[in-house]
Amino acid sequence: MCVFCGSASGADPRFEDLARELGTRLAEQGLGLVYGGASVGLMGTVADAAMAAGGEVIGVIPGNLMEREIGHERLTELIVVDTMHRRKERMYALASGFIALPGGLGTLEELFEAATWNPLRLHGSDPKPLVMLDVGDYWRPLAQFLDQTVASGFVKPRWRDLIGYATDPDAALAFAAGSVIH
Repeated sequence: MCVFCGSASGADPRFEDLARELGTRLAEQGLGLVYGGASVGLMGTVADAAMAAGGEVIGVIPGNLMEREIGHERLTELIVVDTMHRRKERMYALASGFIALPGGLGTLEELFEAATWNPLRLHGSDPKPLVMLDVGDYWRPLAQFLDQTVASGFVKPRWRDLIGYATDPDAALAFAAGSVIH
């Protein structure tokens, strides 16, 4: 499972709590974590929690961000790539689904690029689900905006339906694994 999230921890302590809970749940469910490879912010929190719970964690980081994002040295595997494009390409190839924790512009960009790849069939013949894992209504305005893109005729409902919204890790994991809870 690929997790997109911030290299910062954010202003709300619930963001870190959620990242820790998600990392633990991934490991408990036997799901490997693929993420951006940093040891700081929510990225470090989710990776540390998954590792502490005995999970497999693969980080993918561009060489030029090894120092700035402080590449995580205690993972199952740390893959260093040349560019941000290669980072995303590698993460997307390793994952069967995506979960977005709170984050900044990079998190938004990863979420939207992965979502855009579905109708373009760049993930292969089977689309890959994405879910925004929310706390404190961080993602709610974006979920509402995505609904507006459908109502305005810019996004087909079947592609919007592949971008879920959840407020707890178990529901997010079920959605991202393709077994949506209604």
